[in-house]
Amino acid sequence: MELLSILICSSIFFIFLHAYSLLHRRNLPPGPKGIPIFGSLFAIGDKPHETFSKLSKKYGPLMSIRLGGVTSIVASSPEMAREILQKNDEAFSGRVVPSAITKLEHSSYAVVWLSTNDQWRTLRKVLATYLTNTQKLDTLRDLRHKVVQEMVQHLKEVSGKGEAADIVKLGFATAVNQISNTCFSVNVADYKTQDVKGFQNAVKSVMEVDIKFNVADYFPLLRALDPQGLRGKAKDAYGYLEQLCDKFIVERLKQRQSKAQKHGDLLDCFLDFSQENESEFSLKHVQVLLVELFLAGTETTANTVEWALTELLLHPQTMAKLRKEVIDSVKANGKIEEGAVMGLPYLQAVVKETMRLHLLVPFLVPRRAEKDVKLKGYTIPKDTQILVNAWGIARDPEYWENSTSFIPERFLNSEVDVKGQDFSLLPFGSGRRMCAGIALGQRVVSLMIASLVYHFDWELPNGMSWEVDTSERFALSLQKAKPLLAIPKILNA
Repeated sequence: MELLSILICSSIFFIFLHAYSLLHRRNLPPGPKGIPIFGSLFAIGDKPHETFSKLSKKYGPLMSIRLGGVTSIVASSPEMAREILQKNDEAFSGRVVPSAITKLEHSSYAVVWLSTNDQWRTLRKVLATYLTNTQKLDTLRDLRHKVVQEMVQHLKEVSGKGEAADIVKLGFATAVNQISNTCFSVNVADYKTQDVKGFQNAVKSVMEVDIKFNVADYFPLLRALDPQGLRGKAKDAYGYLEQLCDKFIVERLKQRQSKAQKHGDLLDCFLDFSQENESEFSLKHVQVLLVELFLAGTETTANTVEWALTELLLHPQTMAKLRKEVIDSVKANGKIEEGAVMGLPYLQAVVKETMRLHLLVPFLVPRRAEKDVKLKGYTIPKDTQILVNAWGIARDPEYWENSTSFIPERFLNSEVDVKGQDFSLLPFGSGRRMCAGIALGQRVVSLMIASLVYHFDWELPNGMSWEVDTSERFALSLQKAKPLLAIPKILNA
């Protein structure tokens, strides 16, 4: 009887919801009608970024689409992205928190999920002071060099055995150690152990539960039931990362009690700020901010490096041109140096083109309208979910010549950048919600790619052809469906 009552109530609720949504759509942008109750939920497929790009050709660059009980507005052009992320940045600055994590403490402390309130501003201030400014990045440069040198040494051992390297795992381990050295002054991943796998599984789980289709996100009545059990998976994944960070926090606090010398890393900076501003920045804030840095700086870095090497293998002339530029830089500077590689125009063009063609976050993290907004003659109601299809914009032939081809040269005589002011290319977003780690991410990716092409030539295993698979798998970050395996051949010691 209880189940029957739930079904009856659900049916009544969905009928009213459908009737309400029809009324509510009167002044929304155009979009597919969908079917009663479910809307277009069954039409988006497993690659919604591609589906929405196709639909935008029919309904326009500002489109409304109903998915279950949720109506979303989708922006699919640079002009519409500018309207949302710049002109109406404050009005569209809210967040849509996935049902899978709403019960976790994390969502109440994390920069990515908080509304732009005083707590959010404090966290952004902490990041701006201790992570994103040039002076702080420069003081930690030697740590990043050390991690990349360890990656190169590991690859030399792999090369000596004639084995293939799993590039995304290699990139992930290196990215993890880049973040852990920045935060804790130590490595937390070892290329030869399963530590990387455990950490990688936790990060992948977070990425998947945050974006995975969850019926509870589209039918609010089901949120309490968690029918797909995603909250348990989210709890385990976030718990793994929180325990790791807690371990370092506890150890560091003990060292401070014993008056040990400070490391000067991010954890020390965060703890200093917490002690001075405990009411605004507690130890829980420290823990969650550290977890966020690992989530933001590992999977995306690894995937960008994998996609870059994939494209370089598919375009040998591009690889040769990039290698020559890096070799010339090494001759001038005596070594691969972060400051120098950031000034190499062709390397930076390769990085930008990789980010354009393989945009790792196809939709910018969904925003929410904080109030009713008039936009291009339409009314966007308060609490409406806002999606910017950055992937579709970056591949739109109206804005990019040969838009599906890998052509780094397009950036050599172009002022288009990735810093949020060019709305045709938004790998890090734009506006107040823009990714805070852009400067660190660019440095790490550039240093890794330069090192891979300078020290090694690359071959595919088992006599495979050079038709490298470039299919994608949709998650919070757009991943290569089949991992790239490649054999390193030492070129320059």
